Amino acid sequence: MDIAQNAALVVIDVQKGFDDPVHWGPRDNPAAEENITALIDAWQSTGRPVVFVRHDSPKPNSPLRPGQEGNDFKDVVASRRGKGSGPEVLITKTVNSAFYGTPDLREWLDALPHGEAAEGQGRQLVVTGIQTNMCCETTARMGGNLGYEVFFALDATHTFDLEGPDGWKLTAQELARATAVSLHGGGFAKVVTTKELVAAASS
Repeated sequence: MDIAQNAALVVIDVQKGFDDPVHWGPRDNPAAEENITALIDAWQSTGRPVVFVRHDSPKPNSPLRPGQEGNDFKDVVASRRGKGSGPEVLITKTVNSAFYGTPDLREWLDALPHGEAAEGQGRQLVVTGIQTNMCCETTARMGGNLGYEVFFALDATHTFDLEGPDGWKLTAQELARATAVSLHGGGFAKVVTTKELVAAASS
C-alpha cells in the first residue's frame, strides 16, 4: 500500500454524544478510539493533512446538537487538534457526508499541494470515525464517486445496532461487515486496517 504525502486523514464525528448508550444502543469495536488515535498520531507526525469533522445535529433530541456537551469532540481528538505540522481543517456538517459541510471539503482537499507522490494517481483519502455505516460510509462512497482513492479504516470506526423496515434488525458487527463488503466489493474504497495504514504512512 502506497500512501501519498498529501493523503488526507478524514476523522469523522468523534464526539462525546456517541457515548450515550441509552440513545444509541449497543456498539461494536471497543478498540475504535485507540485506532483513531494511532492514525491521527501517524498523520500528524509525518506532516500529512488532517480533516476533523463535527456533526452539528439540527434534531432537538440529538446528543450531537450544538450547545450540548455531546457536540464536543472526545478527548482523543480534542487533545490532538492543532498539534500536527501539516495542513488541518475543521469541517462542520448537518448531514451524513463530510463533503456537504462548511468549509467545502472538496475545495480544501483540491487546494492542497499535489506533491510528487501523488502524480499520476487520484488524490487519496483515509476515512475513520463514527458511525461506520452512516457518516463514514457516506463520505467514503461520495469520495469514491468524486474520483478520490479512498482507504476505509474499518477497525478505526464503530457503529451501533439498528432496526430497519418490518422489524429487521442488524447488530453493529453485521452493519460494519455490510459496509466493508459494499465499499470494497463495490469499488468505492479499499477496506484496510489501522496497522497497515500506520506502517504505510511511516515508511
